[in-house]
Amino acid sequence: MANLQTDYMGIQLANPLVVGACSLTAHMDSIKKIEEHGAGALVIQSLFEEQIQLERYRHDEDMVMYDDWHAEMTNIFPEKEHAGPEEHLMWIRKAKESVSIPVIASLNAVNPETWVEWAEKLAETGADALELNFYNIPVHFDQSAKDIEDAQVETLRRVREKVQIPVSVKLSAYYTSPLEFMKRLDEAGAQGLVLFNRLFHPSFDIDKEAANFPFNLSHSSDHRLALRFVGLLADNVKASLCASNGIHSGKDAIDVLLAGADTFQTVSTLYQNSVGHLGTILREIEDWMKRKGYSSLDDFRGKLSVEKTPDRWTYRRAQYVRMLLRSDEYLNRPKLI
Repeated sequence: MANLQTDYMGIQLANPLVVGACSLTAHMDSIKKIEEHGAGALVIQSLFEEQIQLERYRHDEDMVMYDDWHAEMTNIFPEKEHAGPEEHLMWIRKAKESVSIPVIASLNAVNPETWVEWAEKLAETGADALELNFYNIPVHFDQSAKDIEDAQVETLRRVREKVQIPVSVKLSAYYTSPLEFMKRLDEAGAQGLVLFNRLFHPSFDIDKEAANFPFNLSHSSDHRLALRFVGLLADNVKASLCASNGIHSGKDAIDVLLAGADTFQTVSTLYQNSVGHLGTILREIEDWMKRKGYSSLDDFRGKLSVEKTPDRWTYRRAQYVRMLLRSDEYLNRPKLI
C-alpha cells in the first residue's frame, strides 16, 4: 500500500487530504464521518468577526437591561459564560476530544485587536493549528494595496507572538503581486500558506430585484489557479503549502501534489458526492501511485514545480501564446462526446 503520510506545518498527517472549514465540520456526526472516511485533518467551521461583535453588542445590552430594577433582583441577569463565540471555543474542544486526526481552528476577523485576542482563545482550546483567513473587500477608494498588505503582515506577526501552535494563512488570489506578498508572509512567520479562499460574490434575484446568496460550489477546473502558485512557491518558501478550491478528485489532488503541495483542502465535492467521497479521492491517489511505481508522496511531490519541471513555460502567461500558435492542433482534436 502506498504511503500517503505528509508533514503540514510540523504536524504529521496520515495523508494530505484536509477537509476545509464548512458546515460539515460544525456537526459532530459529520466530523466523525470525516475521520472514518480517511481525512488526514479537518478545519473547524470559521469563527467570524461579525459573530464576535454581535455577541459583544448583545452582552452590553444585557448588562444594562435591568439597571433600573431593584438590587435584590440581580440574580435574573443572563448567564453569558457559554454564549455565542464562547460556544465556538467549547465546540473546538469537543471536536478535538472526539477525533484522533488533527483539528485546525479557523478565524475570520477584521480589527487587529480581534485577531490577536481570539487567536489566543482559539489556541487555548487544544486545536492543533490555527488558520487565519486574510482577504479585503475593495470598497474603499482611498485604501492602497500597500496599506492592506502591511496591516495583514502586522496581524500575522502579532498573532505569531501570542500563540504557540502552528499558524497558516488562507489567502484570496486578489493581490497585486501575490508572490511578493506570500514571500513577506513567509518571512513574517506564516508556517502554512493555503491557496486559495473561495469568496462569495454578489448575485441578484431579478424577479424580486434583491440580493440573494446561492450555494457557491467550486468546479474541478478551479484548482488550476492553486496549482500555478503552489508550483511557483515550492522550494522558494519555508511555509508548508496547501492547495485549496476546486479539488474534486484524485486527479485534481495529484495535480497540486506534483506542483509541490504538502496538503490539499476539499469541500465542494463532499456536498456533491457525500463525505464518503473522501475515500474515493484517496484510493485514486493510491492507484495512480501504484501504476507509477511511487511508494510515498516524496517520490513525486514537486516533480513539476517551476524549479524542477522540464518546461518552465508551464507557469508563464506566454504559454497561452504557444496555444494560439498551435491552434490548428487544438481545433482539430477529436471530441470526447
